[in-house]
Amino acid sequence: MAVDVADHLAGNRWFAALPAALRGAVAAAASPRALAAGQWVYGQGDEDTGVVMVLDGMLRLETMVGDRLVLIGVARAGAAFGQSRRHGGGPRIVTARAGPPSRVATVGDSALGRIAVEQPAIWHAVSTLVYAQLDASVHGLAEMLALPPVARIAARLRPFAESGVAPLSQADLAELCGLSRKTTNAHLATLEAAGAIARGYGCIRLIDAGVLASFGAADAARAQGRY
Repeated sequence: MAVDVADHLAGNRWFAALPAALRGAVAAAASPRALAAGQWVYGQGDEDTGVVMVLDGMLRLETMVGDRLVLIGVARAGAAFGQSRRHGGGPRIVTARAGPPSRVATVGDSALGRIAVEQPAIWHAVSTLVYAQLDASVHGLAEMLALPPVARIAARLRPFAESGVAPLSQADLAELCGLSRKTTNAHLATLEAAGAIARGYGCIRLIDAGVLASFGAADAARAQGRY
């Protein structure tokens, strides 16, 4: 499985930046797992922490707001995320579960500890991963606060340009963008009329990533008062 994990993670910036020996140790320690649609990897508040790497499919990252589970992000194939309790961390902050059928590889705290015996740099690597998640969270919050709705929607869809399909329902996208479903649908209709996307059942196809990007950039500029 080690070669399989390494191959699937070759495009992941965190994994690819690790020294070769550490990459091999992480890949060898990873536990593969196939997930059915909707199946949990872990739940918010779980004490068993560690790193999760998405091999195929997409994970939904959700958190409780009152008594409701809210979608706050997604982790696509090639992504890595997580944290460790061993150096001041706490329990899991979000619930992670499969959107479509997916495959993940996990490296729990006990496995991280075993890697650290020979490769103590693993803890620096985990800290780097946590920082990247914080950076993404801050930039995501900034987009929510600063961008107009259609640019927010475009920003959420652009990462799926390479695969050509965002496996998100319109309700999911509305939740990710902090918008009502009605507002989201109206802006999706605008993007569809411009030839950027095509709406489907439970997914959104990206037809022209360039149009989508320019659409978002134009609205971002308007929000900043450039014209």
